Amino acid sequence: MKFDSSDVIKILRLFISVSDDSFARDIKNIKKIKPHETNALITFKYKKDRYGILIDNLAQDDTESLYFQAAQGGLDDEFKLLPNPDGEKMTTYAVPYKGKDCYLFIKDRPVERLDVLMSEKNPEYSRSYCSKLIEKGLVFIDGEKATKSSQNVNPNQEIVIKNEEVEDFDTSKIDILYEDENVLVIDKPEGLLTHKKRVEDLEFSASVLVKDKTDFRIDTNRPGIVHRLDKYTSGVLLMVKNTKTADYIQEQFSKRTTKKTYVALINGVPKNNQAIIDLPIERNPAKPSTFRVGVNGKEALTQYKVEKTLNNISMINLMQKTGRTHQLRVHMAYINTPIVGDKVYNKKSKNEKRMYLHANKLEITLPNGDRKEFVANIPKKFTERFNED
Repeated sequence: MKFDSSDVIKILRLFISVSDDSFARDIKNIKKIKPHETNALITFKYKKDRYGILIDNLAQDDTESLYFQAAQGGLDDEFKLLPNPDGEKMTTYAVPYKGKDCYLFIKDRPVERLDVLMSEKNPEYSRSYCSKLIEKGLVFIDGEKATKSSQNVNPNQEIVIKNEEVEDFDTSKIDILYEDENVLVIDKPEGLLTHKKRVEDLEFSASVLVKDKTDFRIDTNRPGIVHRLDKYTSGVLLMVKNTKTADYIQEQFSKRTTKKTYVALINGVPKNNQAIIDLPIERNPAKPSTFRVGVNGKEALTQYKVEKTLNNISMINLMQKTGRTHQLRVHMAYINTPIVGDKVYNKKSKNEKRMYLHANKLEITLPNGDRKEFVANIPKKFTERFNED
């Protein structure tokens, strides 16, 4: 019975909502125990919670037997058995995986404020945004509508955000750079999500613009999306209208035949006027929603060139040779010239009005064979911020 951390994360996904950016490496302290010759118990930690997966084909949903086997494997009374989320008219516990019945136990944690817990589980949401959802009556705890942000909840309770139409957004703020039967290219404003984190999220995203025009990933939270820009990065964003085009474009990204040029303002002046940063990037285990340079990371190549400097602020061009999450932000912070306004990787950005990173150009070949360069003009705010005393 060979189960590793990659199997564990897959089983966990069958039971609970696990974010798209969670991977096998996020499973910590994994241990394998055999309470009995016919079963196995895997204990581990994911984020702040302790879990146990009991693999047993003979228990057949007998909770008394399941708790007994769990205790034999070392789980104490604070571990609770989670039901199979697909159970409809009756409570069931087993989820099949690789021909085995898998049961999930989770250890109770002390109660926490609802808005704090929601923000913890959804790092892209601020506490104030969570409070807004609660005030709208869109948050439900174990099927009951939440009453206030400060109410205490158990981290193991089911917290659900009700589906609602996307928030109003002034689409006149979005410039369409190009559109044909295969692609839609926009100048994404700063502050606009490329796509939702989950299908049920309320915040308007760029993917909404192409959702009714595409057949690519239509049933997911990212319809039409083949690459992304961070929420607070502005500039050229290309979306596709069909799966064939998606395959064609994604192949270019994977083979690095596209050319992406960014403009950024950075604090300080790099030691070299131009260089290539070749440093691997990995998830930061201390803050799983962020990244860092690390030996266990994936290859990441960033080329930069300083255009001008004034008052210890530099305007630079950046070319992203690989497409790692937060790559440009992490690399520039690592060489001690972080991007101005980056509130995650730049401690000097507390009072900045925006993050000064802009996807200026994207050169790519379209399905009809035309090589196109799409350009989103540098925002006026960049020049204004650069020239500040």
